[in-house]
Amino acid sequence: MSPPETRPGAPCPDVTARARPVVSKVVVVTGASAGVGRAAARLFATRGYDVGLIARDRSRLEATAAEVRAAGRRAAIAECDLADDKAVMTAAADLASALGPPDVWVNNAMTSVFAEFTDIESDEFRRVTEVTYLGAVYGTRAALDRMLPRDRGVIVQVGSALAHRAIPLQSAYCGAKHALDGFTESLRCELLHRRSNVKVTIVQMPALNTPQFDWVLSRLPNRSQPVPPIYQPEVAARAIVHAAEHPRREMWVGATTVATILAQKVMPGLLDRYLARTGYRGQQTVVPADPSRPSNLWRPVPGHYAARGRFSDRALSVSVQSMLNRHRVAAAAVAAAGTALGRVALTAMRRNGASPASE
Repeated sequence: MSPPETRPGAPCPDVTARARPVVSKVVVVTGASAGVGRAAARLFATRGYDVGLIARDRSRLEATAAEVRAAGRRAAIAECDLADDKAVMTAAADLASALGPPDVWVNNAMTSVFAEFTDIESDEFRRVTEVTYLGAVYGTRAALDRMLPRDRGVIVQVGSALAHRAIPLQSAYCGAKHALDGFTESLRCELLHRRSNVKVTIVQMPALNTPQFDWVLSRLPNRSQPVPPIYQPEVAARAIVHAAEHPRREMWVGATTVATILAQKVMPGLLDRYLARTGYRGQQTVVPADPSRPSNLWRPVPGHYAARGRFSDRALSVSVQSMLNRHRVAAAAVAAAGTALGRVALTAMRRNGASPASE
């Protein structure tokens, strides 16, 4: 049975939590009932955080909360629509009352429409923008209301490589992620101006194996898919937790994200033509779409969705680039050691009268 939809402007109807320990770290994750948000919530719990969970689907929120509690941490849920600013503020207040003020806030909620721009209705485009962009804006305001008076905290914006290089068939989502980048840059300058110790960071994600491809509104002839290579949501979760604990201006996840952002800087026109040729086929499987499939644009799709989607047989569980990015000091030390050893070997070869290229 589908859970009740939260009415715009109505307070979030439920918050549950366990007894509060003497000392704890608190994180709030939006879009926490499935996909990246659910994977991040679980990982935060294993790192010692109590977790506040915001999303629309009550049953999946409760399932995520159970996973947090199984890791030995407290969980609180707030069922509401991230496109409703008043509901977000109510959710933040309720979660703070249950768990304490957040040390970390993760803006992760999103939705999209897979279609050409001319096939997207105005209200659909607005809805994607309100959830994916304004939902992060409202979440950021709720977090700042609790972080600025304490002069500490980290806000993690879950971005996308598509915030730097847009692709066809996702104009609403790409526009929202571009907007999130601009908003975050402006906010960061303001925090620096006031010498605030509150940090804001953005994590740019690659293609991920999440359930969104089974519930996002699509008008494509075939079933939608992430553009390969595909990564498991746990790769994204590790980056989010690292960004929360070691905040930097921006973090790129996955070699494809790095390649996409850098290529956009040097050859955007070539990418326009390349994506015009490959972007349609790359976002669809060969299986015809079911025109009666429900979407989550206006209300949650019922079902036992979790962190991972249906592409696990093709998804990578590790990103070497992301791992090196998280451990930059160690990676630099290894690179320096390798360079030093190479120089020693080269010096020894020259002393022995050998050429580096000799057999």
